Amino acid sequence: MKNRFRRWMDSDVGYSFRNSPTAMVAAFIAAVCVFCALFAGWVAPHNPFDLTTLELSDARIPPVWSEEGGWKYILGTDDQGRDILSALMYGARISLIVGLASVALSVVVGVGLGLLAGFKGGWIDSVLMRLCDVMLSFPAILVALLIAGVGRAVFPNANESLAFGVLIISISLTGWVQYARTVRGSTMVERNKEYVQAARVTGVAPLRIMVKHVLPNVLGPVMVLATIQVATAIITEATLSFLGVGAPPTSPSLGTLIRVGNDYLFSGEWWITIFPGLMLVLIALSVNLLGDWLRDALNPRLR
Repeated sequence: MKNRFRRWMDSDVGYSFRNSPTAMVAAFIAAVCVFCALFAGWVAPHNPFDLTTLELSDARIPPVWSEEGGWKYILGTDDQGRDILSALMYGARISLIVGLASVALSVVVGVGLGLLAGFKGGWIDSVLMRLCDVMLSFPAILVALLIAGVGRAVFPNANESLAFGVLIISISLTGWVQYARTVRGSTMVERNKEYVQAARVTGVAPLRIMVKHVLPNVLGPVMVLATIQVATAIITEATLSFLGVGAPPTSPSLGTLIRVGNDYLFSGEWWITIFPGLMLVLIALSVNLLGDWLRDALNPRLR
């Protein structure tokens, strides 16, 4: 493991990372957010969703630096007496899981369809590209809002797993298009190269050529696009939760926390919505900066 890490640090990408302060700071912020989200049960000072520990007398306590604040609740509490700091960690976990899962599903569907369209061509390429054009004609947030709203209406008493599944599918429904178009263009270039022609002459099956030969050579742009799309998926999930059709109320994400705090923003309890908003900005900004760095690091023209 150490040798692999050392080889990566000595590679061109590792050298670019060591010489990019922006990428290092973004990676540190993203790592802290992911660590706190994954290990919220051990890191968070309170369990904000344990109803037995909530006290309404602790509702809307300001942060510790205010006169009425205290060290028990460093970032204050919301209208239910839940610790804001702990709620941020638990809420970030839900946002990250939904964002990563939706991007993973989009990558699988988009890469598979793009590889098929670019390698086969013909009517398959035409049908899939027209489907992409249709999907691009609708705003992504509108499609996600429609699917998530229909899912809530059809399954009003659905458990959390089904609700999260509908949310992930609604975000992925338009997210796969960019991967399909990117992979399709790269595949059309790769399929005419000599190593693909040699594999065809030797009798290798087309599916094996696509998976074993073409796919590894078109994954570079997909990695960059997936890194950037994680932030977009997290923001989309937060938007849906803010509108009330995202994560279930029993498992509030950052979007739900912002929606709850929005009712108290103009009454003086600004911390209830400001801190979840800042957490969302930090996650999205750090992931976007990492995506920008990875795009430049994998670009041979910039080396």
